[in-house]
Amino acid sequence: MRTTLAFLLSTSLLSAADWPEFRGSNAQGQSDAKNLPTIWSPTSHIAWKTAVAGVGWSSPVVIGDRIFLTSALPVGGVEDPKADRSLHAMALDAATGKTVWDVELFTATAPRAHRKNSHASPTPVYEDGRLFVHFGHLGTACLNAANGQTVWATQSFTYSPVHGNGSSPVLFEDLLIFSADGETEPKVIALDKNTGTQRWAFARQSEAKKKFSFCTPLIIDVNGQKQLITPGSGVVNALNPKTGEEIWRCYYDQGYSVVPRPVYAHGMVFVSSSYDKPVLKAIKVDGKGDVTETHVAWMIDKAVPHNPSMAVIGDELYFVVDNGILTCCDAKTGKIHYSERCTGPISASLLAADGKLYLQDEKGLGVVVKPGKTFEILAQNDLGERSLASYAVIGSDLLIRTEKNLFRVKK
Repeated sequence: MRTTLAFLLSTSLLSAADWPEFRGSNAQGQSDAKNLPTIWSPTSHIAWKTAVAGVGWSSPVVIGDRIFLTSALPVGGVEDPKADRSLHAMALDAATGKTVWDVELFTATAPRAHRKNSHASPTPVYEDGRLFVHFGHLGTACLNAANGQTVWATQSFTYSPVHGNGSSPVLFEDLLIFSADGETEPKVIALDKNTGTQRWAFARQSEAKKKFSFCTPLIIDVNGQKQLITPGSGVVNALNPKTGEEIWRCYYDQGYSVVPRPVYAHGMVFVSSSYDKPVLKAIKVDGKGDVTETHVAWMIDKAVPHNPSMAVIGDELYFVVDNGILTCCDAKTGKIHYSERCTGPISASLLAADGKLYLQDEKGLGVVVKPGKTFEILAQNDLGERSLASYAVIGSDLLIRTEKNLFRVKK
């Protein structure tokens, strides 16, 4: 009881050092942390390494002295790609990596997932002592973050997936919002965060032949008005997050399987149309209705990511294509400063922190780059383990999730 109470008291208000959702406290892969590590290996600069059961590519969430993850374990305990999945959420002690609680939320007859996906890919989101976990079409739940007890859980919002699930949820006022871009009838859904009942749904419409996508929405402020930026197949929509009513939309033809979370800077959102031929669009956010021909400030169609989310540092926009080529361009004009080989194949999103840019590729190579108009690698650090999840920051350390482990990396 004492531990539970202490945790609740210590986390009733978010700290600037917390990492409460996918891509951190500002949801754009930026951190104010100082003295982060730049050098590590499997045997050096590791505070601890903890094995994580099952398979999951959700990124860590950090609140106070707790780390939260999700994972999908095979029912029966024996790994089999065809086995049903036991969907779990868990809390780890940040100081030691030891498990504080681990709970099963759903048992699902799991369809096949893409080799770069899992049945536990969406990252949880935390608020005011509660952890909201989402497994796409397989279920959504709200937990007491102190002890893992279920506040509510639902499997009412099913859809026909392609390649599994991926979109992480976001919170706005009393709503939990997520994309549900399945094989047909793609939509965005808002639940009452206190009960799990539906409050609104927005039906996404575009000419894209392939309707499925996996993008996590981004909430931005435009002259005092909130906008929910939600890319899907063929179109990015800006919605009023309170009501689900559309503010504006911008089309990008047949783009589908959209993954990169948008970033927002200099009065524009930066989005990728993903597969098959990704186009990066810089879209001014003060429009109404169809802004495809009126509010696109600039576009780039080379070395644009299918999967990794971008990052803005000052006046520069950074993005890495899935083959590992990193591009730096002027965020206001799209002028390219460089495009250089940086990593191997990569899916994880970029991290901008401590005056550096961090990349983590699929083979476990962490690359640290100096921001600026000239390409300069500061360090290369190979953990030697497959990794698709994105970084999280905890204090002055990094959290790196691999296929089997979670690492806390220290300076």
